[in-house]
Amino acid sequence: MSVASGRMFLAIPGPTTMPDQVLSAMHRPAIDIYSQEMVDLTNSLLDDLSRLFATTGRSYIYIANGHGAWEAALSNVLSRGDRVLVLESGRFAAKWGVAAGLMGAETEILPGSWQSAVSVEALEMRLRADSSHRIKAILVAQVDTASGVCNDVEAIGRAIRAAQHPALYMVDAVASLGCIPFAMDEWGIDVAVAASQKGLMTPPGLGFVAAGGRALAAHHNASLRTPYWDWSDRDSDQHYNKYGGTAPVHLLFALRRALDMIAEEGIDNVLRRHRLLAQATRHAIAAWAHKDGIGFNIKEPDQRSDTVTTITLAAPHDPNRLRDYCRDRCGVILGTGLGDIQHNTFRIAHMGHINAPMALGTLAVIETALKALKIPHGTGGTEAAISYLAEMVHA
Repeated sequence: MSVASGRMFLAIPGPTTMPDQVLSAMHRPAIDIYSQEMVDLTNSLLDDLSRLFATTGRSYIYIANGHGAWEAALSNVLSRGDRVLVLESGRFAAKWGVAAGLMGAETEILPGSWQSAVSVEALEMRLRADSSHRIKAILVAQVDTASGVCNDVEAIGRAIRAAQHPALYMVDAVASLGCIPFAMDEWGIDVAVAASQKGLMTPPGLGFVAAGGRALAAHHNASLRTPYWDWSDRDSDQHYNKYGGTAPVHLLFALRRALDMIAEEGIDNVLRRHRLLAQATRHAIAAWAHKDGIGFNIKEPDQRSDTVTTITLAAPHDPNRLRDYCRDRCGVILGTGLGDIQHNTFRIAHMGHINAPMALGTLAVIETALKALKIPHGTGGTEAAISYLAEMVHA
């Protein structure tokens, strides 16, 4: 028996649920890509993206996913043989480092854990030891969607400055932009990357890079530059070059509507909504927590992300069996485990176009699955989430 008939709910960390308004924005004819309307659309998007990144630097739009944005960022500021320091706390900064290595950089990993955030103290110590300044760039993900960690990128920026190290500070904000606080200029970030399909509620296919003054200066001497990603070409007066060719018109229509929705709600309200729904999720998991069943992957509460929560299941319980039950029997699609922890984790996304019934419904389905599959867990998880929201969201 299944109760999944109805609208399937996507609770994976990308692509996230897209609002009907965003989908509808694409249901129109293409426009002349050489028209003033197209120029105005591009300018409005670049201005609003810079506002979201909180930078007075330049923003760029690529027809790419987040992995493409990684390559765009690296190729524009690095030269062959440059050393990059990768701050490990999960899968995605490490993969960014792999990309740098394949492109011709020398990659060094600052060892970390998939259960905790980057050690700011270890980073500062490593940078102070690099007296010859061989390290040219530092790579980190603000939120790693595999581990569920949220790194303190503001504190990391302070550590870089405290070590008086000139390396470029490069942050992956793919799973954080538009969901949790991000202040590129204030925090001393030189390059930031993001993508359309997570907090920005737009179909996959757009990658974004923001570059500050130091990054733009480094760009002029970078030898990894290639025609498609090159900032100099995209900064030219020809609008056609802003996209390295034909503009992805319908994705831009979708992005325009998504950014308008964020502005209409107000960014402070958007960030607060994400915080409340993430906390409600964590209240539920804390109530369920059991040494022989379910628990948090990230051990320290203040290091857990407000956009995705990674949950562990103790052996012999199979997270894929739980995911299958939620999808096939109840109509909720949860995120699979990734990388080193794929065999004992699943993930709940709570980012982008999400509200209380979507979050509470997901939690209720998970609690149903825990009971149906006889996975050891504490009682009252969904009730704990409801009680938290009732206390925080006042009448």
